[in-house]
Amino acid sequence: MLIAFNKPFGVLCQFTDRSTPARPTLAGFGLPAGVYPAGRLDFDSEGLLLLTDDGRLAHRLTDPRHKQPKTYWVQVEGDPGTAQLEALRTGVVLNDGPTLPARVRRVDAPPLWPRDPPVRVRKTVPDAWLEITLTEGRNRQVRRMTAAVGLPTLRLVRAAIGGHGLDTLAPGGWRQVQA
Repeated sequence: MLIAFNKPFGVLCQFTDRSTPARPTLAGFGLPAGVYPAGRLDFDSEGLLLLTDDGRLAHRLTDPRHKQPKTYWVQVEGDPGTAQLEALRTGVVLNDGPTLPARVRRVDAPPLWPRDPPVRVRKTVPDAWLEITLTEGRNRQVRRMTAAVGLPTLRLVRAAIGGHGLDTLAPGGWRQVQA
């Protein structure tokens, strides 16, 4: 079984939380029994998370050797210049080494749901949306890449993994998909 889930902002990508107070987890969304996340999406990120009950499928979806492209819509602070976009396209050096090249393009604001809490707006600082596609998945990679080129991430939404997309899934919604 493979489930596409639209993870809301502020939800952990696990079914339990030992923190005090406990944070929202996947357990609160009526997902089928026996499925587990194939990969991660940070607490402060939103969007597509795939869950499965098949260990081999989870490995195929997450192992870097299989290079499943992951596409993100990223709201950044600032007005991206040509040099910044080119740096993201060719790869940037992070504290854990250089990243692989990414597909990057500037896009209009995608048709997204309102975020709760809303992204802070500063009248004197512009923001822009980028679509970034990666074939690796390091911890907080998109946020670290945009920060490395001087464009801090304000909002991060994963739109697709391989051939699976968010489509019309509302935050907290899920559907079974074909592997």
